[in-house]
Amino acid sequence: MIGKLKGSIEDIADDHVLIDVHGVCYVVSCSTRTLSRLGSAGEAVVLFIETYVREDQLRLFGFESALEREWFRLLQSVQGVGAKVALAVLSTLSPSDLANAIALQDKAMVARSPGVGPKVAQRIVTELKNKAPALSGDAGGAMGLKQELGEGVASAPIADAVSALSNLGYSRDQAATAVAAAMKQAGEEADSAKLIRLGLKELAR
Repeated sequence: MIGKLKGSIEDIADDHVLIDVHGVCYVVSCSTRTLSRLGSAGEAVVLFIETYVREDQLRLFGFESALEREWFRLLQSVQGVGAKVALAVLSTLSPSDLANAIALQDKAMVARSPGVGPKVAQRIVTELKNKAPALSGDAGGAMGLKQELGEGVASAPIADAVSALSNLGYSRDQAATAVAAAMKQAGEEADSAKLIRLGLKELAR
């Protein structure tokens, strides 16, 4: 089982990169986002690898980070999502964007991925809504708040604060992140006015 490859870039194609590791070249399938962030031929490269072994093939999938690889695995736990669709999603959305889309139940954002229709996008945001916070790292508090907003169960002061910041021109995601940071300072019992004031300070940084 291959977990990581360190070598140099031999060649980059539309959907894969050829990595030379001490004279042995590996064909590694990647998302277009990952491929676009690689260097050019001859440059050093490090990719986290997911190894697929089937009766008729052995295939390597490469990722810029271990987190991206975990999302690749998690996406495939959704009914109807295989490696191709998972790569398409990760080609369109970064791990943080995907986590936000799931927390906010924004199926339209997920459906922007090539080959992902409304039904599959709906399954992704629904089936993964309780798993996304586990991959959110230090942003777990904000992710939990975004989930509450997505499910319509956030408290009135929180919902009002997010709505107010959104009306000022900030995206819902930016507003939710700012309010989550404000709650850390003011506490969960803070009223909407205080959350808005502290949220604006966060957004002004």
